[in-house]
Amino acid sequence: MKDLKYLAAFSIPIAAFISIYFKGSLVFITVIFSFIIIPILELIFPVENKNLESKDVENKLKNKIFDWLLYLNLPIVYGLVFFGIYEATNTPVETYELVGMIFSVGIVLGVNGINVAHELGHRQSTNERFLGKALLLPAQYIHFYIEHNFGHHLHAATPEDPATARYNQSVYSFWFTSIFRQYVKAWDIQQKLLKNNNKSFFSVKNDMFWYVLLQIGYLLTVFSFFGSIGLLFSISAAIVGILLLESVNYIEHYGLLRLKTKSGRYERVKEMHSWNSNHVIGRIVLYELTRHSDHHFKTTKKYQILDCHDESPQMPFGYPTSVVLAMVPPLWFGIMNKRVPKEMVLE
Repeated sequence: MKDLKYLAAFSIPIAAFISIYFKGSLVFITVIFSFIIIPILELIFPVENKNLESKDVENKLKNKIFDWLLYLNLPIVYGLVFFGIYEATNTPVETYELVGMIFSVGIVLGVNGINVAHELGHRQSTNERFLGKALLLPAQYIHFYIEHNFGHHLHAATPEDPATARYNQSVYSFWFTSIFRQYVKAWDIQQKLLKNNNKSFFSVKNDMFWYVLLQIGYLLTVFSFFGSIGLLFSISAAIVGILLLESVNYIEHYGLLRLKTKSGRYERVKEMHSWNSNHVIGRIVLYELTRHSDHHFKTTKKYQILDCHDESPQMPFGYPTSVVLAMVPPLWFGIMNKRVPKEMVLE
């Protein structure tokens, strides 16, 4: 039964369904659940530092339930996206209800869409990577696959990485720098990949072209069936999902830097270059994303077998709670700056 604990990750889509279906006073239930109830639960439930025994690791890798728990997010995410768009365009709603529905779908896009796409994007199977990209489509963020896998994991915790927040950089500043630089970096990486394979910029192998066309096609489809309100809903929900992702990116490596060796190269990525959290609620809801240090240390490890490391910098709270704290920069700096290793702080 312990293996089914990750079913709790579907609590956010359930909250979103309630928000969209009932509207009214319940329309902001997803926001309340995600950023008030879950942080409170993180404070109540104990921190779990235990790692799996080798025999348990082998059993969990053989158990396909962990993979299917990821795959199920595809119909759930798309179902909620189009349910939200349908309700927004075919039923009378007040402005505040529309806003609440957009936030509900946007949170689902961030947690059950982009976050799951991140996990699947690291898989060796082509089909699983395809599912990951499909989950990125409604968030208009398919380029994340290229930049994250071929950029972020190479440059994490360095100034060259758009997804690493600088010491004393606010989350609001980070939203702009990360979103813009990641998109530009994705095109740059794509160009290098084409060049390495002796392909031109206009080659059919230019995946970034296809991503742009797919995303435009998705929006045109929404517009053709649901009109301007449906298009507004789709774009707004995508923005919420993107900002949620970038808020998580912000806390994952905030202020951490890899030092340079005598040769002038950056040291290899170690467990100390990502913020780790063992708060059990955040771990379950985010499919162990909070054990981020081990993910960067061994990128191909599946979420259900990620470990915690004593040498990893530890967050005082779980990722959901930390995202809330990051929204108040003075509070975030006051808590986190003293935890950043002094040798990593650039004067």
